[in-house]
Amino acid sequence: MTDKKIGFIGSGRVTRILLGGFKRCGKYPENIVASDVDIGALDSLRRRFPWVETVRGDNSKSASQEIIILALHPPAIAGVLEEIRSFIKPRAMVISLAPKITIEKLSALLGGFGRVCRMIPNACSIVNAGYNPVAFSKALSESDKEIVESVFSVLGDCPVVSEEKLEAYAMLTAMGPTYFWFQWEELENIAESFGLSSIEAKDGLYKMVVGAAKAMYESGLSETEIMDLIPAKPLKEKEADIAAAYKSILGELYKKLKI
Repeated sequence: MTDKKIGFIGSGRVTRILLGGFKRCGKYPENIVASDVDIGALDSLRRRFPWVETVRGDNSKSASQEIIILALHPPAIAGVLEEIRSFIKPRAMVISLAPKITIEKLSALLGGFGRVCRMIPNACSIVNAGYNPVAFSKALSESDKEIVESVFSVLGDCPVVSEEKLEAYAMLTAMGPTYFWFQWEELENIAESFGLSSIEAKDGLYKMVVGAAKAMYESGLSETEIMDLIPAKPLKEKEADIAAAYKSILGELYKKLKI
């Protein structure tokens, strides 16, 4: 873990996820400041992570740190970057966690500041099982990249990817858990209605999900062979509808991220 001072601009959901992962493994930067306009978000952050310094309505201190993490939605980024660029130190690094806004655009909004990278964060980082792909600008050195890796590697995998693939990862890894979590909850409830206890349902579902993923990707079998392992397929008649929903809804959302 780096000893660099870190500033979070935005103290909402994503910041809580990352700090939650740091806290869970007991490895977190000691010098963290977080800013936000929302007092509720800051209060929530202070309760969960009392070692984090919080600032309301003023991003200048967060922007003055050695590593600046933009935990903002894309529409908010332009205004914030124009506001903070005079506070950023020459050797600082800016890490954007947002899709859509490119490194080139980030640099332009920062008045030509080039020490920028982008990361697509994954909610599973909160249990140190994240998949957080990152793309670096050409202005960052190998030692800079190692610093970023030292910060985020405790949260899970942090593969270096080409920037043009980040929106695809946003669709797959960042939003991916939401495609399944509600289904798992429903299966758990159904299992309980069949007579399993809550503990039994949770344990069985958890181990089934992990095992199913391993069978799919570690067995060496083809997809056809995997699908044939279980002869009974109760949802077979609905599979085409589910696949069509994935293609139409996710396809349209991806187009919006790439515009």
